[in-house]
Amino acid sequence: MKVVSQIKLPIEQEMELFEKKFTNSMVSNVSLLNRITHYVVNRKGKQMRPMFVFLIAKMVSSESKVEERTYRGASVIELIHTATLVHDDVVDDSNRRRGFFSINALWKNKIAVLVGDYLLSKGLLLSIDNGDFDLLQIISVAVREMSEGELLQIEKARKLDITEEIYYEIIRQKTATLIAACCAMGAKSVNATDEVVEGMRKFGELIGMAFQIKDDLFDYGNEKIGKPTGIDIKEQKMTLPLIYTLNHCDEKDRKWLINSIKNHNKDHKRVKEVIAFVKNKGGLEYAVSKMKSFQKEALQILDNYPQSPYKDSLVLMVNYVIERKK
Repeated sequence: MKVVSQIKLPIEQEMELFEKKFTNSMVSNVSLLNRITHYVVNRKGKQMRPMFVFLIAKMVSSESKVEERTYRGASVIELIHTATLVHDDVVDDSNRRRGFFSINALWKNKIAVLVGDYLLSKGLLLSIDNGDFDLLQIISVAVREMSEGELLQIEKARKLDITEEIYYEIIRQKTATLIAACCAMGAKSVNATDEVVEGMRKFGELIGMAFQIKDDLFDYGNEKIGKPTGIDIKEQKMTLPLIYTLNHCDEKDRKWLINSIKNHNKDHKRVKEVIAFVKNKGGLEYAVSKMKSFQKEALQILDNYPQSPYKDSLVLMVNYVIERKK
């Protein structure tokens, strides 16, 4: 957590105030709902998304100041992100989230779906009630793209015919679009120019792409942290190391790989063989090189800004994304 604390340092006050405002933005007249949202707030993760909003807002504004709009923007992002996580746990039938029981595990699917809907509407109303229609548009596009990305992945997973281009489109929509929205939101909340907002959106998108490829690589690690080895293969998720390997092996090996993923993905020994094959074919090295090229492109965008503690934290953030251990 040391790196995360370092990243947060220049926006510590903003993050403290944000947490109060965010908690208040969830309040309802229904005590069951308040119990559940209290549970959600107390099990928050690293809060990287609001950190992006504040760091970008302070880096691009002439006086390094944040507006009330910035707090609302960060709250909207976090409300809608939390809503998608709650719904994801229902879709994936997942009982755990960040080491704790998920809402659907404690209160069942029906309540979890309704809580997700409530958080989504709270986020939308926070923008509408304050006339932040420009901020609302940014997050609405992200929600649409996240849904499309998930559905595109499901559609393609059935056929296992994902090209590298389609893979990038899936992760751009599924993962990168929300980080891109955070960065665009930070710039827009302090009324930056369209050019700056677009630059920051692109910056966030590149970090999101690198972040997802790093996640793919955890599936091939032997470390005891992060995701257990071979989970993506068991779930028939087409990740970059696997796509590269499928496109760079002969027909016989390709048939064996596809058969392994389609019909033997629950066979622990076979999954280990697939992992070893992908490693031997250079799938991991290729994915690492792509991840680093997204990282480099993101850092180049930051080069356009003068030195500041906020820029330093964003550079740390970019590097943390690809060096993290989980």
